[in-house]
Amino acid sequence: MKTLELQLITVGLDDGTQGVFVGMPLVSAETAENSGAVENIWFSNVKEVPDSLTMEELMGLIGKQLIDRLATVQ
Repeated sequence: MKTLELQLITVGLDDGTQGVFVGMPLVSAETAENSGAVENIWFSNVKEVPDSLTMEELMGLIGKQLIDRLATVQ
């Protein structure tokens, strides 16, 4: 079976609400000690996606959004 590396990031707000974000890992165990400190966090617009979407399809959409975003960043 083909697998994808995913990482959950939970963000807690001061009013007690929480959000969970899913993505590919940014920092590996090998590089965590030497680099990988968070410098900035950006949030995308909220997108509606079909509830039948597979994880692989979801990661494809996220990848496309990242490529589109990088193309517009100067």
